[in-house]
Amino acid sequence: MTLRVESLTGGAVRAAIPELARLRVAVFRDWPYLYDGTLDYETAYLRRFASSKDAVVVAAYDGDTVVGVATGAPLSDHAEAFGKAFTDRGLDIDSFFYCGESVLLPDYRGRRLGHAFFDGREAHARAPGRFAHITFCGVVRPDDHPLKPKDYRPLDPFWMKRGYTRAEGLTAKFAWKDIGEPEESEKLMQFWMKAL
Repeated sequence: MTLRVESLTGGAVRAAIPELARLRVAVFRDWPYLYDGTLDYETAYLRRFASSKDAVVVAAYDGDTVVGVATGAPLSDHAEAFGKAFTDRGLDIDSFFYCGESVLLPDYRGRRLGHAFFDGREAHARAPGRFAHITFCGVVRPDDHPLKPKDYRPLDPFWMKRGYTRAEGLTAKFAWKDIGEPEESEKLMQFWMKAL
């Protein structure tokens, strides 16, 4: 097994959309996202993401096979609900770089690829010199949710080790269809951030 990590920008981001869509649908079905997504929806969503001139995809490969990806782009290029959460608190969204999804196939977890994903996005965010902060968000699920695995370990300690702090009160709502739901429902998303 030969693992490597590459940062993709520009046309390479657009070329990676099929792999990104495949991985998002597969990995986000698991807890805590429980996402009942489709390749068509994901492809359309990712085309919008790829239109950002400052977008980056940090991709992990096993040989020639993509086994994980992490995305990032300026917060101003992301969902309006996310930007509004910041502007409602008087924060300048143009000074934030947003880390989107990190999706990694289960067999490749525990090999420091999560750190490589953050390293790549943080380096990309620092390069232009215009972003003061980097941020991401995670879904908030109740502790007693019936689909929560008994052995689930939240990623909070990993994020804190990387220097991120929970931005208390800084949340947004985003809708998607959970597995077993008849239609989309809004989920609460909690933001984390750190200074660049």
